[in-house]
Amino acid sequence: MQERIVSEIEHGRFLAKRGAGEVWNWEGQAGRLRWARRVKMLSDRLRVGMRVLELGCGTGYFTRELAHTGADIAAIDVSPELLEIARADSCATNVCYEVQNACAMSYRDAVFDSVVGSSVLHHLEIKDALREIYRVLKIGGTIYFTEPNMLNPQIAVQKNVPWIKRHLGDSPDETAFFRWPLLRLLKRTGFRDVQIHPFDFLHPKTPFPLVNGVNAIGRFLEHVPVVREFAGSLYICAAK
Repeated sequence: MQERIVSEIEHGRFLAKRGAGEVWNWEGQAGRLRWARRVKMLSDRLRVGMRVLELGCGTGYFTRELAHTGADIAAIDVSPELLEIARADSCATNVCYEVQNACAMSYRDAVFDSVVGSSVLHHLEIKDALREIYRVLKIGGTIYFTEPNMLNPQIAVQKNVPWIKRHLGDSPDETAFFRWPLLRLLKRTGFRDVQIHPFDFLHPKTPFPLVNGVNAIGRFLEHVPVVREFAGSLYICAAK
């Protein structure tokens, strides 16, 4: 696991130098639509007075929006370089940025009302990460994550062909998830009311004139049995 952490810290340096938003494809028209949808998925049930943990906050793309909920946000990442950028871009008084290993956090048991994150679990040793998330979550607390779907053909190629992985700016150890094994793992960890929904057929590189049409078709396909299983992402919800 230590090698994986070292690799992710090095990947953070790469993202800070290259431009995390460009590598993560949040900057174009399609990317902004995809980002906004994920913001809503992660933040819709957060409220003033809640204590929320954001895993893998990176440069704060989602943190700055989560702060608007009024919840107290602990935003963590393993990369000091990415956190430095996040702190410089944030003036929210309800956010605390910290360097933490998500698989071995320093927080006490049962201190968070919710744990959230976008595209972070697939960077981690998932069994260790889920145990830690469960540990720091209060009884009745909730989790919300968006993660890549391994059944999507492009995702499968990107996460399993090393030279493509390097070309697209992925870290060496990151992967993606099949939803049924992940659902079973969440339940074995102790989570209840587990739901995992495939979503998002809008590719971040979709040309600007086609974005609205492709997005509309994609939203329709998310409701088509079997076809929806091949969407690009998974929306994960569960409670302790």
